Amino acid sequence: MTDCIFCKIINQEIPSYKVYEDDKVYAFLDITQVTKGHTLLVPKKHVTDIFEYDPALAGEVFARVPKVAQALEKAFPEIEGMNIINNNKELAYQSVFHSHIHLIPRYSKEDDFSIHFGNHQEDYSSEQMQEIAEKIAKQVTNA
Repeated sequence: MTDCIFCKIINQEIPSYKVYEDDKVYAFLDITQVTKGHTLLVPKKHVTDIFEYDPALAGEVFARVPKVAQALEKAFPEIEGMNIINNNKELAYQSVFHSHIHLIPRYSKEDDFSIHFGNHQEDYSSEQMQEIAEKIAKQVTNA
């Protein structure tokens, strides 16, 4: 893709701070550095988001996540945790439309990062939960 900033980074048309590269993925520091070491892992093949992955590509990309995460932990032993995030589509905060995985090291509760999961357990009955599960399971079987 010619207008994709991540494709340009992968092709060395735009400079980056490379962390790791092989024939399937490219990992580099996110320029925002939410926390020190914030790294993006991207497939070299241009896919917009998770909805365009096939099983082989998913296996190749996601298999590299632990390798980069473990390297971050070794490089920065003070890491106390890590958020691994993959945003898909604009509503889910995807801002670059080349699939990428954020590895965000966490150093303390006071670092400049947070995620909030609302608890809506009481909004759904057991029957509604079963209906939702069955609807998804049917599609997984058909995929």
